[in-house]
Amino acid sequence: MIGLGEPAPLTCSRAGCRDTASWRIEWRNPRIHSADRVKVWLACDEHVDFLREFLAAREFPVAVVAVADDHGERTSA
Repeated sequence: MIGLGEPAPLTCSRAGCRDTASWRIEWRNPRIHSADRVKVWLACDEHVDFLREFLAAREFPVAVVAVADDHGERTSA
């Protein structure tokens, strides 16, 4: 039933992965998104590098931040 029980864990955005995400990958496509428009993918420890590199290879601005780190440092690619 909706609204009962534990909230669903954050799930990795990598296709086929159902692991809990520990990373936020913030990115945008500068050809179609303004600087204030940021998209977010979630990643588990196993897939964070794969997803970051996938976006960086397309020359998209990318920042990676820990999910639990609300005001933490971002690492850019």
